[in-house]
Amino acid sequence: MRTCWPSTGAGRGCGILSGMKRITLWGLVFALVGLAQTANPVPAVRKAAFAKDVATAERLVREYRAQKPEVTPQLLEAMSWVARGASFAKQWDTAEKYAQEVYEASGVLLKDRALDADNSLPLALGAAIEVLAAVQDARGDRGGAVTFLRKHRAVFAGKSIETRIQKNINLLTLEGKPAPEIAAQDWVGAKGKSLAELKGKVVLAFFWAHWCGDCKRQMPDLAKLHEAYASRGLVVVGPTQLYGYISRGKDATPAEELAYLRGDYQKMHPLPEWMAAPVSGENFLKFGVSTTPTLMLVDRKGTVRLYYPGTLSYEELAGRVERLLGT
Repeated sequence: MRTCWPSTGAGRGCGILSGMKRITLWGLVFALVGLAQTANPVPAVRKAAFAKDVATAERLVREYRAQKPEVTPQLLEAMSWVARGASFAKQWDTAEKYAQEVYEASGVLLKDRALDADNSLPLALGAAIEVLAAVQDARGDRGGAVTFLRKHRAVFAGKSIETRIQKNINLLTLEGKPAPEIAAQDWVGAKGKSLAELKGKVVLAFFWAHWCGDCKRQMPDLAKLHEAYASRGLVVVGPTQLYGYISRGKDATPAEELAYLRGDYQKMHPLPEWMAAPVSGENFLKFGVSTTPTLMLVDRKGTVRLYYPGTLSYEELAGRVERLLGT
């Protein structure tokens, strides 16, 4: 077998074969470049959004649209991240522009498909509604933003984005108001007390999920808080809900998932005795827990003083707990 190098000018037959190989190779290169250009843009746009690099996020979406101009749920999800990134950077005009386009395009797509038929469309529309409300609030119309959100919660009741919309309602309205009661259909571990029974205590509610890595990483901070402040009146409550599956994503009935939480999960990730864990999907809708963990601090009078979707450092939480325990 002869090996032909393109630069040697070897015999005709070898040159033709070499030329064919080069054509095939360049075809593969161009195909891969095209694939890269039309690949899912969401991860890169999301990364730019979290970095508040709005210019890069916009450029990535423009490049993707140049390769694939049709409106798809994936495109709308990428555009919704531009809107979110602009809101993070407080570039409200840009945020509104992209959110409004996503909102209107989603309405067109919803004429002939279900919202939850795929993952991208509800993520895109939920983000658009979130950003449009944030724009309204940033411009001084909190009442209008809340009305807008409540209208859309009613429209999308029972859909995947209902909880996300409620989260945004809570972000604008819950702090400073009496804490809604935490429901408890079942418990992991011993039964705890209701919020009404805990008046006079400072309560930290930690809404968690068994699949949530951030929740597990937050637990050592909760343990430190309990050790430092339980004697002064801090109580930690850990509401969770059932998701329809257990470890490795295996489908499970409610009874099977509850048994998993009380059994195998407890063996792998033991819940502390000092944290009562009520189990109810009602809580996650009422408290807008589309982000896990979600943290809520309630003062001795039963008033919400912090509502925060996400994790917080021990230092941040300890400072807030100190202030509430001192009142």
